[in-house]
Amino acid sequence: QVQLVESGGGLAQPGGSLRLSCVASGFTFSYYAMSWARQAPGKGLEWVSGIYSDGTATYYADSVKGRFTISRDNAKNTLHLQMNSLKPEETALYYCEKGKGDYSDYHQVDYWGQGTQVTVSS
Repeated sequence: QVQLVESGGGLAQPGGSLRLSCVASGFTFSYYAMSWARQAPGKGLEWVSGIYSDGTATYYADSVKGRFTISRDNAKNTLHLQMNSLKPEETALYYCEKGKGDYSDYHQVDYWGQGTQVTVSS
């Protein structure tokens, strides 16, 4: 069965950095686009970033552009999100998501992990 296991969350100071990872299993990772989303306390799910199955194209929400970098290692079935210059309002549960369609379809998702908590606070 499909499993997505996120890690790397924790406490960061404003302006600090964290690197999230997501290890995938139960499907052919290299076939599917992937994405990251987050949910802050009391708010809805927000898409953060997406990447094509082969890593040749990446996309970001305007709020994180220039500060976050999504990447993947298809040999290790792993997705990453490097987050720099973190802001307190980015405190949220961050989810790894599997694309539902073809190599470029990162917006339609059919599986997600349990999430990893990111807290940005001084």
